[in-house]
Amino acid sequence: MKYMTSGEIRDTFLNFFESKGSTIMPSQSLVPVNDPTLLWINSGVATMKKYFDGSVVPENPRMTSSQKSIRTNDIENVGKTARHHTMFEMMGNFSIGDYFRTEAIAYAFEMLTDEKYYGFPVEKLYVTYYPDDKDTYNRWIEVGLPESHLVPIEDNFWEIGAGPSGPDTEIFFDRGEKYDPENIGLRLLAEDIENDRYIEIYNVVLSQFNAEPGIPRSEYKELPQKNIDTGMGLERMACIIQGGRTNFDTDLFLPIIHEIEKLSGKTYDPDGNNMSFKVIADHIRSLSFAIGDGALPGNEGRGYVLRRLLRRAVMHGKRLGIQGKFLAGLVPIVGQVMEGYYPEVLEKAEFIQRIVDREEETFNRTIDAGQKLIDDLLAQLKADGKDTLDGQDIFRLYDTYGFPVELTEELAEDEGFKIDHAGFDSAMKEQQDRARAAVVKGGSMGAQNETLSSIEEASEFLYETHQADSKLSVIVSADEKVESIGSGTAQLVFEQTPFYAEMGGQVADHGVIKNADGDVVAEVTDVQHAPHGQNLHTVTVQSELTVGQTYSLEIDEVRRAGVVKNHTATHLLHAALHNIVGEHALQAGSLNEVDFLRFDFTHFAQVTKDELAALERQVNEIIWQNIAVKTIETDVETAKAMGAAALFGDKYGKVVRAVVIGDYSVELCGGTHTKTTSEIGLFKIIKEEGIGSGVRRITAVTGQKAYEAFVTSENTLNEVANLVKAPQVSQVVTKVATLQDELKAAQKENDALAGKLASAQSDEIFKNVQKSGDLSYIATEVKVSDVNSLRNLADIWKQKDLSDELVLVAKIGEKVNLLVASKNTAVKAGNLVKALAPYIDGRGGGKPDMAMAGGTNAEGITELLKHVAENLD
Repeated sequence: MKYMTSGEIRDTFLNFFESKGSTIMPSQSLVPVNDPTLLWINSGVATMKKYFDGSVVPENPRMTSSQKSIRTNDIENVGKTARHHTMFEMMGNFSIGDYFRTEAIAYAFEMLTDEKYYGFPVEKLYVTYYPDDKDTYNRWIEVGLPESHLVPIEDNFWEIGAGPSGPDTEIFFDRGEKYDPENIGLRLLAEDIENDRYIEIYNVVLSQFNAEPGIPRSEYKELPQKNIDTGMGLERMACIIQGGRTNFDTDLFLPIIHEIEKLSGKTYDPDGNNMSFKVIADHIRSLSFAIGDGALPGNEGRGYVLRRLLRRAVMHGKRLGIQGKFLAGLVPIVGQVMEGYYPEVLEKAEFIQRIVDREEETFNRTIDAGQKLIDDLLAQLKADGKDTLDGQDIFRLYDTYGFPVELTEELAEDEGFKIDHAGFDSAMKEQQDRARAAVVKGGSMGAQNETLSSIEEASEFLYETHQADSKLSVIVSADEKVESIGSGTAQLVFEQTPFYAEMGGQVADHGVIKNADGDVVAEVTDVQHAPHGQNLHTVTVQSELTVGQTYSLEIDEVRRAGVVKNHTATHLLHAALHNIVGEHALQAGSLNEVDFLRFDFTHFAQVTKDELAALERQVNEIIWQNIAVKTIETDVETAKAMGAAALFGDKYGKVVRAVVIGDYSVELCGGTHTKTTSEIGLFKIIKEEGIGSGVRRITAVTGQKAYEAFVTSENTLNEVANLVKAPQVSQVVTKVATLQDELKAAQKENDALAGKLASAQSDEIFKNVQKSGDLSYIATEVKVSDVNSLRNLADIWKQKDLSDELVLVAKIGEKVNLLVASKNTAVKAGNLVKALAPYIDGRGGGKPDMAMAGGTNAEGITELLKHVAENLD
């Protein structure tokens, strides 16, 4: 078996399937486009769903790819096992209604065993198959696999709810008895026993049935178009071909590991305890690629995953003795390793390093807080006379602060405490169950629509016209092709159309269809792309429509005008964001509606008021310059050489449209636009918000809507001027500042009076001192106007040696407020307030010397005061 680099392994796979007529598809962004079922792109097929469910027909039904992927539902296993990774590369080949089982199995066998490709010995290959799938069994025998190397497995059936499904067949490589110390042999496969001997290297899914919940698989109907989906993990193949003990002992990871050796002064031993090396190497790959694709660390969703990966890597760095920040320095190593196929990591290395460095610096401060939390937890255990650290607390340290469980255990055991392993395991399992429940394996696929997929009649979109006479080619009603229709709803395809189909964030045109007499025969309410790319008009039929007849198609010009203003303004905003916020502000989605535009972009902080003002100013300046908006049709490479930026999620063919706005903006875009920037009229940002971790959204309006937004703001300012009695609008700020000063002075005077009132009340309030054992306490209901008055009473109590504890409760408006203060270290105010708050249906907390709670049940005040003494023990 010949040695190959990881790059050669990838090239061999892609070139083999290219020789079989497949188109090599580029690796897509790890951040899914228009797919809410996925947190990350987690497989090669995840980027092909639109082809598998028939919603889009590919230019070539044979495709192959090597797709970067992330799966994070088993993060804690990374470094412990030989093959767990958070980021991996999945090589795959796909057939959409073209070749099927016969060719797929033959291709697999040829690629794996032929010396021109991988050249694996046949005797080293073992294959599992679905027991009822006799065709697959027979085909493996036909291509030359010994019968004794075929193993039936009941689980070899791919199915996720309703939609495409089918049997799969998996190919394993036998690494020999060295990796089977108990000499169990093929039972390892047949009984699905975790092992390092038989390594799955290739999986072929035969998507041939339409799964329907509630009926047995034997009754599933055949799909109108059968598909092939395969997967081969690059890391596993590198491990086998390069003779690594684990996936980490390959050229994909070793350069990173060697750099970690330099940083730590420790030596990586493939046969020893090397978990920290593996965790860091794996996690920095995920971080580098994900951040490069626009995901940013945060507190939820993808951001939370990245933050957790980074913190886990940092803590493992500390276990290796690495002091200070170090992760950012590994990013260029990742880029160099992957440069041959993923040059973008090195191209974006500076930005990725900046994000990693900033996040690591923040975490280093968090570590100090976590360390203090551990110290506080252990101190509390000592004070309470307990000898076991609770599993929930261990999990909180692990999940929130990134502390490895082993480190927490070590610190606790050094202080003589036991560990609640069962509680930790329970909390971890709950989190894993939540994570797995949130993950859709591969993403569910919709059922194929045979009627729409069968529409092959050509249709041309006319960019430069708002009206066109065109022949009706297809009518679809109730999922059937018909020759004519007189009422109801239908979907229509014309030979030519001026109606824009929704795409790239631009909404569809609406309008009417007229007959030769000028009568409206249908109203167009939506336009989408059919599987073969034609503009498919959804209409409400008002009178007879017949295939073959010519009709007048007329768009709603007012609607189109609003949409194009917003679309062109979106291009200007995108360019302005790059100029003002930074090149990292990548588009993460957009919507160009009639009345507004919405633009989503990656950014690690809220856009400041000054930045928003600068964005608005710059876009308007370009509008006022009346720059021509030109569209150039060319090929992708030429357009990119012009500086064109591809818009998020758009699909580009051999010929693309580059929208050029002077020397300010060049973008690939298939949408419609204004002729000049001045047609936009005016641009106004009305909202900036976060919509997810590392993703911001700007909503803006143009033209008349922008003018109306300015008028609304002006009217509001005039109302404020009247309220504050400012003679002119220009004096509002000065007037408001004066009123604020007056309010502060009044508040100060009010606080002083409240203090005097509290002092006057205190003698009466504090005279009833009670005893509970050795402790003295005051517990009473008081009448005060606000919470500050409660605090004033507590301050007076602290200055006098009246009692060990103070409990004050007051009904203020509709709420009940509770204050607890303590001078005795044996009683913590925070614990006491938590014990008493339920009597008033409240909750609260605070420090050991003072704590507060709020509630709603005034009837519980009496009971609360009765139970103070028993809670002082």
